[in-house]
Amino acid sequence: MNEKQRLESQQVKADNSADKKSEKDYSKYFQSVYIPPSLKDAKKRGKEEVEYHDDFAIPEVFRGMGEGKKFYIRTYGCQMNEHDTEVMAGIFTALGYQPTNTVDDANVILLNTCAIRENAENKVFGELGHLKSLKLEKPDLLLGVCGCMSQEESVVKRILEKHHFVDMIFGTHNIHRLPQILNEAYLSKEMVIEVWSKEGDVIENLPKVRKGKTKAWVNIMYGCDKFCTYCIVPYTRGKERSRRPEDIIQEVRHLAAQGYKEITLLGQNVNAYGKDFTDIEYRFGDLMDEIRKIDIPRIRFTTSHPRDFDDHLIEVLAKGGNLVDHIHLPVQSGSSDTLKIMARKYTREQYLELVRKIKRAIPSASLTTDIIVGYPNETEEHFEETMSLYREVGFDAAYTYIYSPREGTPAAKMQDNVPMEVKKERLQRLNALVNETCALKMKEYGGQVVEVLVEGESKKNSEVLAGYTTKNKLVNFKGPKSAIGQIVKVKITGTKTWSLNGDMVEEAAAIEVE
Repeated sequence: MNEKQRLESQQVKADNSADKKSEKDYSKYFQSVYIPPSLKDAKKRGKEEVEYHDDFAIPEVFRGMGEGKKFYIRTYGCQMNEHDTEVMAGIFTALGYQPTNTVDDANVILLNTCAIRENAENKVFGELGHLKSLKLEKPDLLLGVCGCMSQEESVVKRILEKHHFVDMIFGTHNIHRLPQILNEAYLSKEMVIEVWSKEGDVIENLPKVRKGKTKAWVNIMYGCDKFCTYCIVPYTRGKERSRRPEDIIQEVRHLAAQGYKEITLLGQNVNAYGKDFTDIEYRFGDLMDEIRKIDIPRIRFTTSHPRDFDDHLIEVLAKGGNLVDHIHLPVQSGSSDTLKIMARKYTREQYLELVRKIKRAIPSASLTTDIIVGYPNETEEHFEETMSLYREVGFDAAYTYIYSPREGTPAAKMQDNVPMEVKKERLQRLNALVNETCALKMKEYGGQVVEVLVEGESKKNSEVLAGYTTKNKLVNFKGPKSAIGQIVKVKITGTKTWSLNGDMVEEAAAIEVE
């Protein structure tokens, strides 16, 4: 850690013995000693350059730390968290630990948390309650909380005051310091807390343990600068900072050489990629144009923001090939008034014009979206505008949510003036429309032959295989186990609201991409 990081990091030790300090004592300790992660500091977007480190290595002093020990990571939230878990699993493995699928025989348990919604936070604290008894049975067990929740002041304070059995807390910017954090937790009888309220750096060459050999996530950038009024992510993930294109391309080439069939490029705001570069003019469209030339069957990306979806990107996506024709484009609301309160920085009309551009260039494009209902000051008219926009765009599917305030965001200070019963009723109406539209879209596949990337056995029936089309449609069909990990052709024989059934029409074989 350099001197700047040392000054900016907030690293304290809180007494780990519940019987030594009362809740009042902990509160006093928190006030007088602990410097919490600061949402105010996290909001700052300084002009200092992002530091790039391509020399990550496990320090020799920590090698073998995990010999004879097992680790377990429970992941909440988005694909970014899933990818962070892959990195932490890679570090654990490099330290000598072995993975386990159960908490009962784990020596280290990490909860990799999500802060985007209140429900996710409640699940984590519920899980901590369940793990308390295990910690009492196994005093040598290390229990840690990491991820986005750890970057929130209120969360760390709550853990300090009420969950003294937690051994370590660390945030989203210092995953690469997991060996040092583990070492300190082993040596100390006190809680180890290391949370950096800073923009974060870019660390290359981190080890990863990926799930399977078919699909892989590749992070291309970190953070978000949009500051939508409902969203905590810009505070927990820091400012937008892009990986260098050569590092991304090298990683994708390596995955292609290993036989992966699908890559998903990840970022909180993926199509803002490259805006932070000062030495080159290179944006997301440029990156996609280079990656499409790599011999890998499918390339996806998530999540994009309408404000940064430029004409050049559309032009590149229209070239097709291995760039799939499914685009997730969160709208959040169909009302310009609500979008303004959300600070989305586009109007209903601008969003619809973007959709028209995409459909003109890519007629086969499948669009999905995110929608929040019951936002502060949302009227019935505003909601109906969302319903009409959904019909006009003709989305294939949507992730829908009831608004819930997140502490530290501007929206949390607004009057939450839409009654819960109204929110629930609107969500039901929206979901009915989503289901109806999705079912109609699925019926169009009846009798068609589609290409399916086979991921494995169906969760409901081990005799049935399951996979996804380029448009991200789930297909279930019977076929040989040799088809797993391959792209096969399947004739659709039945359609449901959220999935398709079919028969394989050719033996499992990788399909060449032109």
